[in-house]
Amino acid sequence: MQTGAGYSFRCEIHTNRKLIFQHMTPSFLRFLLLNFMLTLLISPAHVAVAQQFKGYGVTGFNMTQVDGDECFGYKKIGLNLGVGVLMPFKKKWAVSLENAYTQKGAYQSPQYSDSASGEYRLLLNYVEVPLMIHFEDKETMTFGAGVSWARLVDVKEYEHGSRVIQTTLKGPYDRSDWNFIGDIRFRIYKQLKFNFRYSYSLSKIRTRTFVTSQQTWTRKQYNNVLGFRLIYMFNEKQPVKKKKSE
Repeated sequence: MQTGAGYSFRCEIHTNRKLIFQHMTPSFLRFLLLNFMLTLLISPAHVAVAQQFKGYGVTGFNMTQVDGDECFGYKKIGLNLGVGVLMPFKKKWAVSLENAYTQKGAYQSPQYSDSASGEYRLLLNYVEVPLMIHFEDKETMTFGAGVSWARLVDVKEYEHGSRVIQTTLKGPYDRSDWNFIGDIRFRIYKQLKFNFRYSYSLSKIRTRTFVTSQQTWTRKQYNNVLGFRLIYMFNEKQPVKKKKSE
């Protein structure tokens, strides 16, 4: 039997490889195909008003929790991928529309190292459409706020190491998730920007009753998401640096 750090490291690599392939669901592959087509359409060569509309691609990850599930902390990590289009309508104002694949949920590790007691994992995969308004300072930062509608395309729930077979797309989680979004972006290099995004469900995604030997209680549940993303602007003109007067 292999023991020690080397064995644990190989087990971790194997587990991460399995998680990566679990993301390649049919809905995720369809999303990638749709985004590839949208990227071609909003590139400078295909946008009729390229001087006005700005296309962009997004890649990053979420750190998530579900408020009301009795697990605490942004411990669930998931993908955040998408494409979008941004339209300025005043000197420093713009609106944007995105099509994103975003993974939410919750995670709690086992309470004891030799058992699955207390272990919990919830995987909620959405296709999300955020609509936002932005205040742009092209040379520094961009601040945005808005709402999004997300459609649940895949769900898996595990308790104490076993999958909850009653949890499917038919329930108990709502298929639609409306969210409030707050957004900050700043330029890293040329057309590449870093984006921090916070979102929270405007309405409950589930109502759950918890039962123990001593008490019973009911809680409404909400998605609570921190997003860390890189944004590449396809056809954004670079701000002209003003020369310092001598």
